[in-house]
This record gives sequence, structure tokens and C-alpha cells, in this order.
Amino acid sequence: MIDLVINARQASISAGFDVRRILPFRERRMVGPFIFMDHAGPVGLPPEQLQSLDVLPHPHIGLSTVSYLFGGQVMHRDSLGVEQIIRPGEVNWMTAGSGIAHSERFEDPATLSGGQLEMIQTWVALPEADEESAPSFRNYQPQELPIFTDSGVWMRLIAGNAFGLRNDVRTHSPLFYLHVVLQPGARFGMPQGHRERGAYVAKGQIEVSGTRYSAGQLLVFTPGQDPVMVALETTTLMLLGGEHVGPRFIWWNFVSSRRERIEQAKADWQAGRIALPPTDNAVFIPLPMDNSRPAQSAAPEPLS
Repeated sequence: MIDLVINARQASISAGFDVRRILPFRERRMVGPFIFMDHAGPVGLPPEQLQSLDVLPHPHIGLSTVSYLFGGQVMHRDSLGVEQIIRPGEVNWMTAGSGIAHSERFEDPATLSGGQLEMIQTWVALPEADEESAPSFRNYQPQELPIFTDSGVWMRLIAGNAFGLRNDVRTHSPLFYLHVVLQPGARFGMPQGHRERGAYVAKGQIEVSGTRYSAGQLLVFTPGQDPVMVALETTTLMLLGGEHVGPRFIWWNFVSSRRERIEQAKADWQAGRIALPPTDNAVFIPLPMDNSRPAQSAAPEPLS
């Protein structure tokens, strides 16, 4: 019923900002089209250290970044000229396509008061037909994201379709992404109709088939099975998955179905051919001095 349990690892995304990295993982680089997942926070720092968390302008190709906050706020700026504050319950969906650069800055001192900054960022690999699409950005407000409640269950559909819920968040392939909060004793299953499905325990603890799983673990479920998760305490889950879009190469912030395209993106960033955000272009993250070849995600095993 559970194919794999992925334990989050510590990673650094800026000089003072460590996160829990869930995807990619050496044994499972993707769940559906989701190829990357970070859980940041909760973070509490004095105001004078706020800028240490800033993620300077950096590039992407071949993917959509999806930012979702539990607490605090973040200022997004990108090379399209977009400036957008994201707050809890909203979704920032940026499609890199042929290439975009963006920054994430923490400019409001209240963001860190009481250790309230906490966010999840995922990347969704684009289908081959959309990998070179024009870059775009959209912020979706909470009222655009349907909520369902039942006894001991609260959930918000972030994107895609699940449990009969849909919204207008523009995706490029079949997927689902949900924020779920369970009260102690609540029972919850995974949505049907999606081949690949995972549940990340962001907070709390659940039990599946008699085994306990805790915060920082991603459970990847066997296709076609109908797992039941039981909350052992108040628990926050992020459910995600969908249809596999095919093998992908990933290197730094670049994702592509073609290794040579990533090499081109590396050269483009180094040569300044990917524009910086017009209102945040004084500094940027240079191309890492890493000569490793892009790693390829494996295609899923066929159903038996």
C-alpha cells in the first residue's frame, strides 16, 4: 500500500535559510508531475536578521513553481515585472516555460514575529509541449480555492481536481494538490483517479495500516490502492500527485526532458541572457560551480 517513505533532509536555499527538502529523492524523483518539494519554517529571527532569509534572483526553465504559505508573507518579484506579496491561503503559480528569473524576499519585520513564517514550495514539471511556453505568473486568492469540511476534516484544493472539487488554477497536466487538516481520530483517504499519489506530513502524526508516520515524512502510495490515514493528533497534510509527464532531467533550478536544454540554460544564465526582475536586478545568484551532469528522473514502473 505504501511504496516508499521519504524522510525530509536539510538543505540551504540562502545564507541563513535552511529548509526541509522532500523531493527530489534518489529513489523517487517525482510524484506525478511534482519534481521538487521544500518545507520552510516555522522561522523566527530578530528583525535585523530578516534579510539573511532572502532568496536572490535566480532562473528557472521547464517547470511551474507553486508557493503556498501557512504563516508570514513573502514578496515575489520576477523578470515579467510582477511584484506580488503572497500571504497564507493564497497560491503563487509561476510558469517558467522557456525561462524566467525571480526573487523571494522577506521585507516585513512582522513576518518573523513569533516564528510564524512557514511555507511549502513545489515545482511541477511541464509536459514536453509546454516546456518552451512563454513565462507567466498568477496569484490566486483564498476565495478562488474551494474548501471542504466534514467531521474532523478541513481541506483546501490548491490546484487540479480531487474529491469532486475543482478550481480555476491553470495547470498543464492532470494533477491534484491539497492542504488538509485532520483532528485527532479523523480518518481520511487519498483521491481516486490519479495514478501517482503522495501525502506529506507537515505537522502532527498519522497511522496507516498500523504504522505511525510523523512530520517531515512523505508517503508514496501504491497505484490503485485505497489507503486510510488516521490522525493521531491534530495533523496537517499536503496531498499531491497526478499523471507522470515522462522522465525529466533536473540540475539546480532547471528541469527539462532534454539534457542539452539544461546545458543551454546554464550558458544563458551565465551570459546574462535570462532577464533579471526589473525592480530587483542589483544582485543575483550566480551559476553554481558544479560540473555534474543533470540527473534524470526515472519513469514509473508499469502497473501489474
